[in-house]
Amino acid sequence: MIHKTAIIDKKAKISKNVKIGPYSVIGPNVEISENVEIFSHVNISGNTKIGSETKIYPFASIGTDPQDLKYKGEKNTLIIGNKNVIREYVTINPGTEGGGGLTTIGNNCLLMISSHVAHDCKVGDNVVIANNVPLGGHAIIEDSVIIGGNSAVQQHTRIGRLAMVGGMTGVLKDIIPFGLSFGNRNYLKGLNLIGLRRNKYENKTIIELGDAYKKIFSSMNLHENLDKINGEFKDNKLIKEVIDFISKDKKRPICTPLEN
Repeated sequence: MIHKTAIIDKKAKISKNVKIGPYSVIGPNVEISENVEIFSHVNISGNTKIGSETKIYPFASIGTDPQDLKYKGEKNTLIIGNKNVIREYVTINPGTEGGGGLTTIGNNCLLMISSHVAHDCKVGDNVVIANNVPLGGHAIIEDSVIIGGNSAVQQHTRIGRLAMVGGMTGVLKDIIPFGLSFGNRNYLKGLNLIGLRRNKYENKTIIELGDAYKKIFSSMNLHENLDKINGEFKDNKLIKEVIDFISKDKKRPICTPLEN
């Protein structure tokens, strides 16, 4: 059902069983997949693709130009996956030339009220971004991350899979997979044990990850610490994931515990 007051460009591609509420505006280069529900007063513009069964709540603004002074109108894209929930006043921008021109959001994500996904961000599956959380440009948020309310993620920051960020945290440093991070300027509190257990990882695997965590962060020289444990936990895929994350090229330093 499309409300009679909705303004939909004739060039927009609207699939079957899409609901569009009163006074929503859909631009010419927008593609909306099956069973999407768009409530009233939503604006969707730009080269934007919305995946199936996604819900977009009132006053969300999706696909408008990046908030980047370097952006000069070059072609860009925003791709949003399936079964996402995008709540009121959420803003999501497409990419820029400097970041490949593409912003992506995976499947089954919840973006709470007034959160913001900036240009060139890569957001994975099953991510929860709570109220009033802005992601700076080029941020990478891996699968199953939870970011608490009123936190802020600096541009070019990475947050690893299944990490959790406490509310009101300023994220200036990369957070390892499975990490738990807090603070006015974020520090590492430990591991997201609840998240690991909810995802049904074996206790032995989690205990080994805890042991490796202590050795990796035993001093500030992370790469030296990684060399010391080289091969010690070769059969533990979670530890390998953390090591690969730390070793990868990056724009930001790795978040570490306070005592370091």
